[in-house]
Amino acid sequence: MDIRSVGIVGAGQMGNGIAHVFALAGYDVLLNDISEDSLQKAVATIDRNLERQVSRGKVSAEDKQAAMGRIRTTMTLADLGPSDLVIEAATERETVKQAIFDQLLPHLKPETILTSNTSSISITRLASRTDRPEKFMGFHFMNPVPVMQLVELIRGIATDQPTYSALHAVVEKLGKTAASAEDFPAFIVNRILIPMINEAVYTLYEGVGNVRSIDEALKLGANHPMGPLELADFIGLDTCLAIMNVLYDGLADTKYRPCPLLTKYVEAGWLGRKSQRGFYDYRGEVPVPTR
Repeated sequence: MDIRSVGIVGAGQMGNGIAHVFALAGYDVLLNDISEDSLQKAVATIDRNLERQVSRGKVSAEDKQAAMGRIRTTMTLADLGPSDLVIEAATERETVKQAIFDQLLPHLKPETILTSNTSSISITRLASRTDRPEKFMGFHFMNPVPVMQLVELIRGIATDQPTYSALHAVVEKLGKTAASAEDFPAFIVNRILIPMINEAVYTLYEGVGNVRSIDEALKLGANHPMGPLELADFIGLDTCLAIMNVLYDGLADTKYRPCPLLTKYVEAGWLGRKSQRGFYDYRGEVPVPTR
């Protein structure tokens, strides 16, 4: 299938990044959200990030202008119906995603490929509740989307080969690299990454080290660009907890038990950078550890 138009549900951090890379690669993009303010912020963010790429010589001013011209916004989910490809990039809650698909399905073309940017939820289960499980896939971009090179492609049990091949070709056109993952909880990246973060929180919880020493140890001792607690704040502690719960529930193994301290931070509303406090406090000029 020749994919030219892309509908994106959700204009948050992931949605605007996905819109950015698709528009830059020549696709017509229609970005949807329930909030007009979120849509305006998303377009402003895309413009700012493209301008940063122009200033670094990675994108020409002409290409930036053309990309911005390919992005339209709408608060009406049905408007995404004519798209060749739809990418759901809403919050990591299955009930929310299911409600979006239920509302969207009556308006889609029969040949439209439907995908989810979920970082952990079962693709087979999501697909089974749609009218096109053979044309449904997990399409998991990494954050920040314009920078990160990897896209996880996750087939559900019913996904057909033409759908997989079409999305693999899309990833190549975006200039990114596809990694194929089987449909098991959290797929590849988060199956490995999030338990590592959870273990770092346990290390903090048990008093083995403080926030700064844990992050410095992994940056300097394992050559990680960010420490695990700093990375957790960047991802969002609520997202980290949600993925750990998917692993714990889906695999029934106690090694995936979420750390009680991670739960406590989420209960406090200290979700990381997006709420200005997590394992670091971001309200001043420089981040300060909270423990």
